[in-house]
Amino acid sequence: MPPEFVISVKSGDGEYMVGVTCDIHKNTFTEKLELLQREGKVPQGTISFTGLKPVGTSCIKVNPDDLIEL
Repeated sequence: MPPEFVISVKSGDGEYMVGVTCDIHKNTFTEKLELLQREGKVPQGTISFTGLKPVGTSCIKVNPDDLIEL
């Protein structure tokens, strides 16, 4: 599943990127981040999901044989 969202934590004057996720795992990541915030391992703040938009350009060329499935 391709990533659909950038996950960040907005805390005070800063914003900290945590990772990326697909829509299916969004709730799982929210629960885990809230747990890590309670344990003091991730800064307190609002968990934010920002949608990713695919971008294509003529200078990026991909050979289908180079792609692997995880």
